[in-house]
Amino acid sequence: MRAPTLDLTLLRTLVAIADTGSVTAAAKRLDYTQSTVSMQLQRLEAQLSLSLHERDGRRIRFTPDGERLLTHARRILALNDEAWGDMQAQQVTGDLTLGIPEDYASLLPSVFAYFHQLYPAVGLKVICGTSAHLVDQVKAAELDLALVTRQRNSPGGDVIRREPLVWAVGVNQQPLLSDPIPLALYSPGADVFREVAEQALHGAGRNWRVAYTSQSMAGLAPIVIAGLAVVVVTRSMLTPSLRPLDESSGLPALPMIELALHRAPHRPSEPARRLGELIREQLAAPSEAL
Repeated sequence: MRAPTLDLTLLRTLVAIADTGSVTAAAKRLDYTQSTVSMQLQRLEAQLSLSLHERDGRRIRFTPDGERLLTHARRILALNDEAWGDMQAQQVTGDLTLGIPEDYASLLPSVFAYFHQLYPAVGLKVICGTSAHLVDQVKAAELDLALVTRQRNSPGGDVIRREPLVWAVGVNQQPLLSDPIPLALYSPGADVFREVAEQALHGAGRNWRVAYTSQSMAGLAPIVIAGLAVVVVTRSMLTPSLRPLDESSGLPALPMIELALHRAPHRPSEPARRLGELIREQLAAPSEAL
């Protein structure tokens, strides 16, 4: 008797729910409606005659059977994607240049590794710079793609991910949070974080002073870790050496920022199109899960 075959589409939906934590966020990642995601999960449970999940408010919690299937699903999908990529790799060649701010490089190692595995004949070059400068470069067709913080004066691009900004201090030491608040800020024009921080403090009637400036978090981190200044970062930029401050700190709430993928104005090359799709898939926003 031939064993039943698991539907890869249903397994991919299961993994998306696990990665994002909710049907709503999984639907956004997969570009489905919420009802489609729910129905696909129900179909998978019906096929297996097992309960794979339970509700925890808006979030999804997997049962032991669901967790077991999730392990198999990741392996099956990885093998499927590897086979597909191997068959397609011979057809995708060329060079590709991606621009990213240095602070976002930590988001992409798995993307780069997977892209190289799928398309080994593509030569990928990565250039780091400020978001504003990278947007200018991609508009001038000096870059194929740029993943940047969406600029207020130049919105554009496709939003890939939204993340909350937080105030952060050293995990073991922090400055006094009385006025004027010592800030470690990006250099003027380096990114929108500085503008957001100053506007939030001004709106709350707080005074501040600039204790340190740098083009990247690598330059700001030492003075923050030493307890000499407060910095604004996204949650994904927090390291074990940094601690986010909550509302009890007395500092004003900060807004969400958007990571946007900009493409050169000419028709994208096949390597650029495929890397853009992979970035969108891998960086789908966990912060939108609720």
